Amino acid sequence: MEVIIDIWNAAIIRPMINSLIMIYTYTVSNFGISIIFFTILIRLVLVPLTVKQSRQMKAMSALQPKLKEIQEKYKNDRQRASKETMSLYRQQGVNPLGCLGPLFIQFPIWIGLYQSIIQTLPSTPERLADLSRHLYSWLPQVHEVVPLNGQFLWLDLAFPDPSPIVLPLLVGASMWLMQKMTTMPSGSATQESTNRMMLWMMPVMFGFFTLNFPSGLALYWIVSNIIGVMIQGFVTGWGPLLKLIPATRPKDAIPAPAVVPAAEEPATVEETATHADNRNDGQNARGGYRARSKGARRRSRGGRGRRR
Repeated sequence: MEVIIDIWNAAIIRPMINSLIMIYTYTVSNFGISIIFFTILIRLVLVPLTVKQSRQMKAMSALQPKLKEIQEKYKNDRQRASKETMSLYRQQGVNPLGCLGPLFIQFPIWIGLYQSIIQTLPSTPERLADLSRHLYSWLPQVHEVVPLNGQFLWLDLAFPDPSPIVLPLLVGASMWLMQKMTTMPSGSATQESTNRMMLWMMPVMFGFFTLNFPSGLALYWIVSNIIGVMIQGFVTGWGPLLKLIPATRPKDAIPAPAVVPAAEEPATVEETATHADNRNDGQNARGGYRARSKGARRRSRGGRGRRR
């Protein structure tokens, strides 16, 4: 067990503590700004993995209609449906587990940052002495700035938010936006219910954590979520957030009046008489044509009888 703790301290805790203090020396001795820059640095390192995750999610969304067809076609054969689903994933080059990569990587970062903030901002002389054992001897700058000032805005970053409203709400809202951007379209009612539960469960859970965890960790969550939303928007589009904005009609828009066809003016007596004459002429012409046609037919039959 001690070996695992030594590896954890050497690979996670010590690099984080020294990185935070080094950034602190270049950010006007403000530990809050140091956490913000540290968060940006972590997100930049994870950009390739985050972009890959976003593209996998976009590909999964495009496959939802085909997945739904498979589920409907083999709804009575779960084994065949699973086999066809995995075959579709292989054909399209989609890995469902690829969407979870950044999440698994960030868990050690959250735990390490939690411990690093507590140890970097010691509240007792014993913890201050323990901090000195984690500092690199070949970095004299980190020894010169200890102890650090943990004040940022109204927060003491080593302790939870004294007003247990603002920071939990910010963490919950940013986490909700992040979940909204990364939730894949559902292909079934069960998946839709799961997505809806995760959309609200994660923000509530992290907001509850904020009540007991150091506010420095909550600051990391807020900044990390905002950066994640921006990366997700530029890679896969801002559709999930745009759907939250109701389409409003401009107040000054005045509908164009409907075009009503003009009523026809009543015909005069002369026009009525002219139309009647034209109809009579047409009827007379048709009658004359029929009379000529009958006479021509009789003459043609008579001519054929004389030739015989």
